[in-house]
Amino acid sequence: MGIEKISVDAFVAHAKVYPVIDVRSEAEFGHAHIPGAWNLPLFNNEERKIVGTIYKQRSREEAIKKGLEFFGPKMKEMVDFVEEGLHKTNPSNKTLLVHCWRGGMRSAGVAWLLDLYGFKIYTLVGGYKAYRNWVLQILAEKPALKILGGYTGSGKTIVLDALKKKNERVIDLEGIAGHRGSAFGNIGLPKQPTQEMFENKLAAELHSVISSGELKPIWLEDESQRIGTVNIPQDFWLHMRKSDIQFLDIPFEKRLDYLVDTYGKLPMTELKAATERIQKKLGGLETKNAIACLDENNIKGAFDILLKYYDKLYGKGLEKREDPKPLLKIYHSNLVDAEENASCLIQ
Repeated sequence: MGIEKISVDAFVAHAKVYPVIDVRSEAEFGHAHIPGAWNLPLFNNEERKIVGTIYKQRSREEAIKKGLEFFGPKMKEMVDFVEEGLHKTNPSNKTLLVHCWRGGMRSAGVAWLLDLYGFKIYTLVGGYKAYRNWVLQILAEKPALKILGGYTGSGKTIVLDALKKKNERVIDLEGIAGHRGSAFGNIGLPKQPTQEMFENKLAAELHSVISSGELKPIWLEDESQRIGTVNIPQDFWLHMRKSDIQFLDIPFEKRLDYLVDTYGKLPMTELKAATERIQKKLGGLETKNAIACLDENNIKGAFDILLKYYDKLYGKGLEKREDPKPLLKIYHSNLVDAEENASCLIQ
């Protein structure tokens, strides 16, 4: 059906419809990739190292010959992999997007094979490197934002979900980061993405929301720059810090009850470990008191101590915003209720 080289903008647009085949090694793919891509390595980690060494120390021609030794026995297996993937997603599809690191020989080789078998193939000019440049450009954009603020336990994440269901434009930073924020945020969750993968996922979400054609601002939760092990990119975070805040003001006791319901069932050993991680900021005495409450299975007592600490921390974060400080619009609510609070914010 033919092979066509396309720009990163066209590649990203096509990726909404057709599968992306990343032919880089498992290690390259595992570090970061285009969200949703399938990994079909032309060379595994060791083979890539061998071919690269021959290329540098001997010649391009010898490296290609060695690469063909590795490629030849895999051809049928690679076609089978693609067909199995399509069988699970869209059996009638005959179009694929293929890329490697720089749009070189690896993607050309796999594109040739899949074209020979009968697929229509688009390859990415500049490869994954071009995609990363696109990511950085997207993250430098400054769309209109609405920052959802509120002390810990206000249910901001579930409010964002409710806003999305009401057709508001929403990006869930904690969902992308795989972390709920705070020292307790990764308990029970899988390992977080790498910084690069977090940026790729954020850029993909941001581009999807921006390109939807709607003019409404984008809702995001008020976050520290660091979410677990990843950081919100500097320019985008500074843009967030300058955007107006829609602050949910919910009574302490209601927020405390919500936290007990949300986190109280988590493993006690992990709750203690998370409490100990913030000992330096929480203070020795308060840490000791919180741990003692956990030892007595007094979850509410422990979270009472922790919530006062996080309230103080969040308050300082609000004060630290640079002048001119963003508009702070306060919405009073007596309940941690996603549906009711989302409706209140919209109205």
